[in-house]
Amino acid sequence: MPPTEPLRAQSCPPTHCAQCRWRTLEAFVPVTPDELAHIEKMRCAAPVVPARTTLIHERQPITRLYTLYSGWAFRYKSLSDGRRQILNFLLPGDLIGLQQEFEGDALHGVETVTDVSLCEFPRDQLWSLYRDHPRIGYAVTWMATREGAYVDDNLLTVGKRSAMERIAMLLMHLYRRMELLGLVDDGSTAFPINQQHVADALGLSLVHTNKTLRRLTALGLHQLRDGRLYLINPRALQSVADYYDAPRGPVPLL
Repeated sequence: MPPTEPLRAQSCPPTHCAQCRWRTLEAFVPVTPDELAHIEKMRCAAPVVPARTTLIHERQPITRLYTLYSGWAFRYKSLSDGRRQILNFLLPGDLIGLQQEFEGDALHGVETVTDVSLCEFPRDQLWSLYRDHPRIGYAVTWMATREGAYVDDNLLTVGKRSAMERIAMLLMHLYRRMELLGLVDDGSTAFPINQQHVADALGLSLVHTNKTLRRLTALGLHQLRDGRLYLINPRALQSVADYYDAPRGPVPLL
């Protein structure tokens, strides 16, 4: 996998939340001017973090929440010998750091796949958000619930799908999520994760992952080339995955 190019200026969060490119998409729930002003007031930083950086460490306190503005990351849990299970991949618009008690240590880790840019929020400000803007507070709770739904889907995949079905499901899932963000161009989208990421997400060995990806490629269903995923026959890939693409409404954005 080639190294990630440095983030361009337009990949970083704007100074004012009203200029956020994601808020123009139908994929995200619109907010009132007052709610948007409160979100902007809460935001304390907009850092750029390099690829392969541990953003959240397991079993350590968390003082910040983040909205991923650009780039890819993933949530994971690991064993003492270093083996890890990727719980889900994080794409632009996802909220990072909410999947545990407000004042407890992190129950999972978060690592960046590419260079990422973030909107950073003090974690203790969530209480004021629930008090002063309950509609946004509810949206934050909804986002945490959606993360749980992703984990449920992944448990079904790892527990019941074959290796070929697992990989087909992951490819379809990530492609559709990128499509909702307007990040699919002419049948392809950025796909910076490598085979080890795929193996860690799906409970497969690296060798089995490699063989299965080659089988799917040989069937003419997809291609992975130059850090991009091309769906050659999305209907057939969807059939292999037993993937049901339910209609999705807009999701909250902090």
